[in-house]
Amino acid sequence: MSLEFKPDWEQAKQNLTAWWAGEDFGRCALAVTAPRSDASDVPPPTAPATVEARWLDIDYRLAWGEWALGRTFYGGEAIPNWNSGYAGWNAIPAYLGCPTSLDETTGWWDPVLTAERLTDHDYRQLVIEPNHDLWRHAREMLQAAVQAAPGRFVVGVGAFGGCGDTLAALRDTMRLLYDVSDCPEYVRDFELYLMRQWTEVYDTLYDLTREVTEGSTCWNDIWAPGRYYIAQCDFSYMISPRMFRELFVPALEQQLRFLDHCIYHVDGIAAFAHVPALCELPRLRALQIIPGAGKPSALHYLEMLQEIQAAGKGLELYLAPEEVQPALEQLRPRDLFIRTACATEEEARLLLRQAEEWSRR
Repeated sequence: MSLEFKPDWEQAKQNLTAWWAGEDFGRCALAVTAPRSDASDVPPPTAPATVEARWLDIDYRLAWGEWALGRTFYGGEAIPNWNSGYAGWNAIPAYLGCPTSLDETTGWWDPVLTAERLTDHDYRQLVIEPNHDLWRHAREMLQAAVQAAPGRFVVGVGAFGGCGDTLAALRDTMRLLYDVSDCPEYVRDFELYLMRQWTEVYDTLYDLTREVTEGSTCWNDIWAPGRYYIAQCDFSYMISPRMFRELFVPALEQQLRFLDHCIYHVDGIAAFAHVPALCELPRLRALQIIPGAGKPSALHYLEMLQEIQAAGKGLELYLAPEEVQPALEQLRPRDLFIRTACATEEEARLLLRQAEEWSRR
């Protein structure tokens, strides 16, 4: 079956299934987007008057998403994935009680675990109520997208929390930095409990979206058969490799056992210190390497990238179009997922053809 916004959907699924299995399908996995050559000049839908409505109005979010999807060429393994935006209102910290402030581009959580000691808080009392206003609204918005999606686009589970980061939102990052020294075992146990909450949320969202998506996707727009999510622990940027292994890897292992497919989001050069620990996780397929704002391209860290592939892991890299050929000359194409964007659809199609040639060298 083709999709309105992705006519080669069946081929993309075959290629991605092969990539997840570590099989060669003729080139690296390459998700390349560009403005569609036949995009209409219809203007975007009129935004509601308030910031809150721009994030929460279901009809507007659906209309804006479909407008954006319809103007984009999705080449190779790029997929038309509708999402409700990532302002934080539809994430576990909000569902567990963090007040959420929204602005034009994002949102901010206020912590709720504010006692001097983390151990003063019983994590077993943190429960996501089925009728929590934002949790209920998130499900309703996703269901509306699912009803509009058949034959047109896919619907992902979104971005609703990660190992370490949910606790940092609930507690406050600075407080949690004290906690990992003051009560490390309690932090580890807290994380394991929160990961059980995470899996319950995932199951609910996956059950809503799996049929229309024929599998799953999330905020990084990679499709997979079965349960997929991109794991992360951005909080790890500020802790040692030993602390990461002892306090957060147990929850990551729990998450990996739950998922069928997983990539890990390595965000920022200080987080590169945790790459050895991540390469030891047998159920982890690949690492997404993000050097961070103001840093060189991921290819600048070529030795680390090659070490990751030597450990049997794949790579997801965001590169400029002109970096695709150098990447394929220095990294194993079969275990490489490249994301890029071209100025025109013609350039994107040419890059896909060239990538096949470069991958065979």
